[in-house]
Amino acid sequence: MSAVATERQDGRLARLTEPRSIGILGIVLGLLAFWLALPPWTVRFEGAPIAAGIAAAAAGLWAFMRDERRIGTFALVAAALGTAAAIWAQGREVSSLEGVVSVGLVAATLRYATPLAFAALGGIFSERAGVVNIGLEGMMLAGAFFGIFAAVKGEHWTVGLLGAMAAGGLLAAIHAFFSIHLRADQIVVGTAINFLALGVTGYLFRYIYKEEGTPSDVSRIPELSVPGLRDVPFLGDVIGEMSLMIWLVIILLIVGYLILFKTPTGLRLRSVGEHPKAADTVGISVFAVRYIAVISSGMLAALGGAYLSIGFVGSFNENMTVGRGFIALAAVIFGKWHPFGAAAGCLLFGFSSGLAQRLQGEADISANLLSTLPYVLTLIALVGLIGRSRPPAAVGRPYVKG
Repeated sequence: MSAVATERQDGRLARLTEPRSIGILGIVLGLLAFWLALPPWTVRFEGAPIAAGIAAAAAGLWAFMRDERRIGTFALVAAALGTAAAIWAQGREVSSLEGVVSVGLVAATLRYATPLAFAALGGIFSERAGVVNIGLEGMMLAGAFFGIFAAVKGEHWTVGLLGAMAAGGLLAAIHAFFSIHLRADQIVVGTAINFLALGVTGYLFRYIYKEEGTPSDVSRIPELSVPGLRDVPFLGDVIGEMSLMIWLVIILLIVGYLILFKTPTGLRLRSVGEHPKAADTVGISVFAVRYIAVISSGMLAALGGAYLSIGFVGSFNENMTVGRGFIALAAVIFGKWHPFGAAAGCLLFGFSSGLAQRLQGEADISANLLSTLPYVLTLIALVGLIGRSRPPAAVGRPYVKG
């Protein structure tokens, strides 16, 4: 073995034995302790989850004693909760557990994560260009209403998507004008956009559809069936037939990553968010890049809202986004302004939402309490596991030319 290869191997071993890596391993083992008691494993020997829990606690304690207190504490908590939950699950009937943990849970995770992923990708583009887009919530809500409104008027879901993108792009253009040209406080402008969207969509919904609500026969976004995947065990049940929007967001996440990190366009956008004066010096139009990024973020967020109304639910209700735009912003920070990292945050929220939905039907737990589970888990992951993240250097700072 060459000296270079030996050095690389030693470097990998050093990273694997770092306190942080050991602490993360402890969290994984804590989750494994619970997973062993769930389908498809359904281990009924109490020693298995207890052994995994002890290993998780040991890893957490090891990390805690070596100054990785945050990760170590979470590993200890995961060990305790994972073991306790596994013992609880072992006392339940296998049939009731299968109602909670099944292929349907994975499919529900993807459905709940999809609208967040659209908005989070939009937030990444906007913030990478230096503009905080708190208005993602309002843009999603506008996309949800005008998506179903346009789908009803145009009698096709494609018209609904175009209408949603137009509404989201318009709100984003307003946000961009005040934030970029007038140099207003971006947080205040984004908050105003949220209230504007809430008021406009609520008024139009009551004025147009009155007490009857949106039509039940609205054109819905279709499911896309993949013949080769449908026959694959488990995988076919999850992705063999999925909404077209789920496939679209997967493609957009990959395209977004390539644009941001593998193209000159992405380099220009990131330079505007990090060092706008230097970018301006080399001939990059800071205003133009920021306008394009913010308007694109609004259109992407609106696609997430349209998925909710004409893809997922099939109707519109006032304030139906219920804070998903803010969760998408949390996913942006969770993923450290990277498309795949943000997608992981969205999947976490989607998983907890799907799990809460199933626990309401199978476990004797308050529905109001379970409805908070996705938000609590997102908050814990954001504050506890990620900690402080470094945003783009110029984000939130208006650029003054000259």
